Amino acid sequence: MSNLDKAGTFILGDRNVNRLGYGAMQLAGKGVFGPPKDRDAAVAVLRAAVEAGVDHIDTSDFYGPHVTNQIIREALHPYPDELVIVTKIGAMRGADGSWNPAFSAEQLAQAVHDNLRNLDLDVLDVVNLRIMFDVHGPAEGSIEEPLTVLAELQRKGLVRHIGLSNVTPTQVAEGRRIARIVCVQNQYNLAHRQDDPMIDDLARDGTAYVPFFPLGGFSPLQSSSLSDVAQRLGATPMQVALAWLLRRAPNILLIPGTSSVTHLHENLAAAELQLSDAVMTELEGVSGIGIA
Repeated sequence: MSNLDKAGTFILGDRNVNRLGYGAMQLAGKGVFGPPKDRDAAVAVLRAAVEAGVDHIDTSDFYGPHVTNQIIREALHPYPDELVIVTKIGAMRGADGSWNPAFSAEQLAQAVHDNLRNLDLDVLDVVNLRIMFDVHGPAEGSIEEPLTVLAELQRKGLVRHIGLSNVTPTQVAEGRRIARIVCVQNQYNLAHRQDDPMIDDLARDGTAYVPFFPLGGFSPLQSSSLSDVAQRLGATPMQVALAWLLRRAPNILLIPGTSSVTHLHENLAAAELQLSDAVMTELEGVSGIGIA
């Protein structure tokens, strides 16, 4: 069993959470669409995560859609007082499983109510506005209109805190003029380092950064340097990649996902892995980008 305390904590909204959390995306079916092959196994993973000390779960009602949140409710409701559930709005799934923008006021309000209903909550702890100008990554464009809608839902008491996902630094700055932004969730990992400056800026402001695809996502990280370090440390490459993220900046909160209890515990064990300065320098070569 891992000791999550060794990873430390960071503020998310108004709560201190363990820096190693859990991402629920993989609990849905193939392509994050439809039900899982084994619903009981999905329930077991969630319960094992909370039993191990995870107090930050990331989800969305467009995972499935609806499937992941319904599994979370089945597995964990009534929720432990310390558990923070973070969800996302701003996208919807097509009948073919496609990912499509859902930015109208009606769509955003419906998404909040769908999350509330399927999670069986009266208020959502944190809602990330997922920006969908480009489904493959951040793209410039004003986020004022959809974020203003989310801020109004916050004023109505349906949302406690607001975050942003799939955004550029310009959009983060714009968002902060509209609402208090408690976290940014973008793609980031050892080999995908475009957000290095943003992470450091957010750390200075005390704002959480939550990397999605911390292990590479649908194309897992592959690196001889990563494998060599892991072999020397008696760890898996994925544990090293997570440990690198934990050391990279104090405001990084991790949400690695899995549908396996065994893999869950392997991920959480990264909290116990201490990387030396020499190892951190060696791993810089994976991306070819140094940290300023």
